[in-house]
Amino acid sequence: MQPPPDETRRDAAEDTQWSRPECQVWTGTLLLGTCLLYCARVSMPVCAASMSQDFGWNKKEAGVVLSSFFWGYCLTQVVGGHLGDRIGGEKVILLSASAWGFITVATPLLAHLGSAHLAFMTFSRILTGLLQGVYFPALTSLLSQKVRESERAFTYSTVGAGSQFGTLVTGAVGSLLLDWYGWPSVFYFSGGLTLLWVGYVYRCLLNERDLILALGILAQGLPVSRHTKVPWRQLFRKPSVWAAIISQLSAACSFFILLSWLPTFFKETFPSSKGWIFNVVPWLVAIPASLLSGLLSDHLINQGYRTITVRKFMQVMGLGLSSVFALCLGHTSSFCNSVVFASASIGLQTFNHSGISVNIQDLAPSCAGFLFGVVGVCLGGYLIETTGSWTSVFNLVAAISSLGLCTFLVFGKAQRVDLSPAHEDL
Repeated sequence: MQPPPDETRRDAAEDTQWSRPECQVWTGTLLLGTCLLYCARVSMPVCAASMSQDFGWNKKEAGVVLSSFFWGYCLTQVVGGHLGDRIGGEKVILLSASAWGFITVATPLLAHLGSAHLAFMTFSRILTGLLQGVYFPALTSLLSQKVRESERAFTYSTVGAGSQFGTLVTGAVGSLLLDWYGWPSVFYFSGGLTLLWVGYVYRCLLNERDLILALGILAQGLPVSRHTKVPWRQLFRKPSVWAAIISQLSAACSFFILLSWLPTFFKETFPSSKGWIFNVVPWLVAIPASLLSGLLSDHLINQGYRTITVRKFMQVMGLGLSSVFALCLGHTSSFCNSVVFASASIGLQTFNHSGISVNIQDLAPSCAGFLFGVVGVCLGGYLIETTGSWTSVFNLVAAISSLGLCTFLVFGKAQRVDLSPAHEDL
């Protein structure tokens, strides 16, 4: 007598999952990869004020450069998830990292190619965004296939902590390099480390033959595997899928507004303050907060709380409470209070890793890569330039966060929607 199809599918999935030692090695490697992703991503926000002085950019122009990263970033989200589901997320991550590492190292050269500094920097950031846009969808695809469901929240929050760690590293080391050697050194530092990481992963963790095969498949544009057809129509008929998408976009937009504009806010509002303080402390707080959110999420689920209840609680913290502290940023003139509010807002936003980011894997693990802030960052620069007030920017963060939170609280679910049979609502 043959086992039921669901049981056969479950056994096959377990066979492809990492063993515990493999999971530990890959978790550490991906944590470092996420760290370096953000080292490269944050290089421009850290250097934006100095580059604006060198090139004569106003706030609108600086906003164009900062937001141009996300013009490219949003275009490859679907591509990254689709490729991750097909050829393997680890291969997508390695190929994209090698390209964005090279572009980051070459950024200072592009800036001095001619007099059109704004155009060249905008092009460089769009290209970097295109290359980095595949990372998190591919990561989501990889973890949904390789990590046990009971450990996904902690694994994702651990890997996600690399975003705070990377911002911390660039904020600390980058601020010193900025003072000692000028802004080009920040790009050399972050891009060079990325290329070293690529070399390690290529030599130690990936099968060279599989990587060459993946490159050949990408070059030919052929289908990679015989996966079942993704039920797009079924997915997008579900309010829970749209709730996840809107909440994810709100979380990303709010985070990237703060990520992009906080260094400039502190430098202009408190010109005598030390860069290493406001570029380091918020992200130093965010690292343990991210790990705590993952541990707390897995613990609550293991204690018998419904999965969707835990996910929504995490979003209340990650979108709701964090936006309260963002609002407080616009209504204080104290440097100490500003650092505390910024740290609380950034730290609480890491709870999104154990909320909406993992909820996408709850809904559709077979195509999680696909479902995984352009306007917000650019609009932030416009608001600062036209109103002359940073309060409007932090009000924007709160409004976007509230939209995403309300949508997820009303429509969010943790029931699988990528399979035809009805499944128990988790």
